[in-house]
Amino acid sequence: MKKIGLFVIFSFIMAAPAFGASVVASVNGKPITDADITARVTLMNKQGKTSTDNRRQALQNIIDDSVKLAYASNFNAVPDDQVVEEELKKMNLGDLSATERVMAENALRAEIAWQIIVARTILPTVDITDADIAAERNTIAREQGLPIEMTIVRLIDIPADVAAKLTKPASCDDAMQMARNLGGAPQKFTALQYELASDIRARVANLPKLTWSPVVDRSVLLVCDTKKTDEYGKLDDIIEQNASFKQAMFIADQQLKQLRRKAVVVINDDRYKL
Repeated sequence: MKKIGLFVIFSFIMAAPAFGASVVASVNGKPITDADITARVTLMNKQGKTSTDNRRQALQNIIDDSVKLAYASNFNAVPDDQVVEEELKKMNLGDLSATERVMAENALRAEIAWQIIVARTILPTVDITDADIAAERNTIAREQGLPIEMTIVRLIDIPADVAAKLTKPASCDDAMQMARNLGGAPQKFTALQYELASDIRARVANLPKLTWSPVVDRSVLLVCDTKKTDEYGKLDDIIEQNASFKQAMFIADQQLKQLRRKAVVVINDDRYKL
């Protein structure tokens, strides 16, 4: 009976699924299990971060967290438990299992640590040029709109051959008369750039003054005049900060790639090998 009992127990152990506890990879000797990856995928889903290869991406994220924390420890930049707990509460992730909570804390700790590293060691070295600021301003103008008051002439239902006859006007009134002479019914309106519909904003954001736009959906646009509002002065500082931050994050990403190459990463499971 003892032999049968032992056999039954042994058979049960052998038959029990080992998927959840199997070590699929390690980074600098620290094991990463399938359970860790499953927990990270759950967190990604709760944050709306889905992809066609979530498990592989989850593993990469866990590896990156480990690499970031190891590097940040050299600068005493790893946040304490209280800071992590406070930030975790703000995320409103709902009920988490023990493994999911550990994953969430590790991910958050690594992200905060990396932000500290960027702020301390990279951002102070960034040199922003006028071209960088101009590019950032153009991006904001297209995507969000600037606090610039724009007076615009719009012609709708205009055939392409008629649009081809439009020439550069001398003024807004000249543009209106030119359109009327070609049989059009021009509309003139004034609005802040960020109040414009996204499709209109994208077309006029970088359009030179008194220049007709290309025909889109049988319509053309022309910016007669622009005027910076009081808000615009404050925006310059924001634009410079955004340009500096983007440059710093690009450098940080390159640095992270180098740290990954130096890390000892072992993938034991073929499903996760590149």
